[in-house]
Amino acid sequence: MTGHTHQLHEGPSLHDAAARRMVERGEQWTDMRASVFDALAGFERPASAYDIAEAVSQSRGKRVAANSVYRILDLFVGTNLARRVESANAYVANQHPGCLHDCIFLICDSCGQATHIDDDRLSEGVRQAAEHAGFAEVRPVIEVRGRCEDCS
Repeated sequence: MTGHTHQLHEGPSLHDAAARRMVERGEQWTDMRASVFDALAGFERPASAYDIAEAVSQSRGKRVAANSVYRILDLFVGTNLARRVESANAYVANQHPGCLHDCIFLICDSCGQATHIDDDRLSEGVRQAAEHAGFAEVRPVIEVRGRCEDCS
């Protein structure tokens, strides 16, 4: 990563950092949004909206529709609380929601684990090419598929 360092949050610290980020962005941190975020953060691998809806339904004791979860996940991606793994149509919680970086995922084809790395140098060429082509507010998402160390 270039430019600065940041704290990676986990557990209650991650929940609190996410709530602060939402409020800073002028959004409300509702019970439902907190439940969706906590469910997302509880997964060890990228989770689909259906996975999250099931987890929230179980924790709240009533059915939660995947469509509602999708809307909240879109908000989370827009406020930097979550990252979308495009090729899997799944999401991961951002462990440093106060820092905005390009998204680089290393995705294991065997176990499905997605490791998010921050190295803005890797995506700078993509950003520059897109800006040269007239794209504004470019946020590259790069996904590298292979096998993780555990599965190799």
